Amino acid sequence: MKNKTTVAQGETSKLAVVLASAALVLAGTSAVFSYLSYEKANTPLTILSSGADGNTASFVEGSVADVVDKVSQSVVSIVTSVKGVSYFGQSYESSAAGTGVIVSQDGYILTNKHVIEGASTISVILDDGTIYKDVEVAAVDALNDIAFLKIKDVNNLPAATLGDSKTITVGQQVIAIGNALGQYQNTVTSGIVSGTGRSVTATDSTGTLSEQLSDMIQTDVAINSGNSGGPLVNVAGEVIGINTATGSGVENIGFAIPISAVKGMLKQLIETGTTERAYIGVYSGEITPAVAKEYNLPVTEGAYLYNSAKYSAVVTGSPADKAGLKNKDIITAVNGVKIGTSGSLSTLLGEYKPGDIVQLTVVRDGKEIAINVTLGSYKE
Repeated sequence: MKNKTTVAQGETSKLAVVLASAALVLAGTSAVFSYLSYEKANTPLTILSSGADGNTASFVEGSVADVVDKVSQSVVSIVTSVKGVSYFGQSYESSAAGTGVIVSQDGYILTNKHVIEGASTISVILDDGTIYKDVEVAAVDALNDIAFLKIKDVNNLPAATLGDSKTITVGQQVIAIGNALGQYQNTVTSGIVSGTGRSVTATDSTGTLSEQLSDMIQTDVAINSGNSGGPLVNVAGEVIGINTATGSGVENIGFAIPISAVKGMLKQLIETGTTERAYIGVYSGEITPAVAKEYNLPVTEGAYLYNSAKYSAVVTGSPADKAGLKNKDIITAVNGVKIGTSGSLSTLLGEYKPGDIVQLTVVRDGKEIAINVTLGSYKE
């Protein structure tokens, strides 16, 4: 099993995927990298009201255009400049293009971390053509390919509605909107959710840079270079994922980060202007039927607190340690939401912020118990 602090991961897939951003060299040649309602004045962020779930909706004639019309105004193009020195000592400047989605009226934008990595300047182009320069990086997620940008001195931007990725189902219809190839703004593609809970390794075109991506939404929606950071939306026009990677050498495979994984950080960012990722402090592995059989576990879904090394899976002094979690405990739910099809342990914890108290359902010695944990702040 793949061990990683606060992340429940099973065996990593060998499928090579590429992070979907497009690099455009200023000289003209191009290269494609083969890689919640929170209430605060003037910063509304819309989520589903209790009992409503846009993941159950279906398309009818003409509704694709309606969804696109609703969401496109919240989708932005992100253009970055990167400065460097060549092997021969010559200075150069290149630009890269990706996608983002507006998540608050006062200018917070959600995108992928790899879209803005290494950028010396960041510009954002709205759907109506308005350009904002010198956009700030407000925060990055230490454990995920997520970044938050901030446009200064705005209060009326069209914020997207965030949905619930915990309730998505395989086969439901979805739409992706993005800056295809870094050139074609707000290109629209549609398809279905092909799978959930995928773990893959994403690499760049050279294979020298790689990142482990876990609990991804798999879709057959066409995700092209430049689409990185754009929204994957359901039929109700709610963002359920952030498009991140596409298959290399295979067709009809794309991957998106579940929106639930970022809601806690986003809420904290909007409320305080700063953000830290919530964590409990464990090494865990995703339980699958194969893992359950290998380790003789009583359940086939959940997060197994196990460290293959000689050390405990519970970090000393961590929130999990203080709450009484033990090595070889099995966490099966977070606040009643089951780990598995609804998301990994890391993703479900991602809906909360440091200081929140969550109730974990734990199987220990064959018995189910409830343990309350006060979430801590992850330090990279």
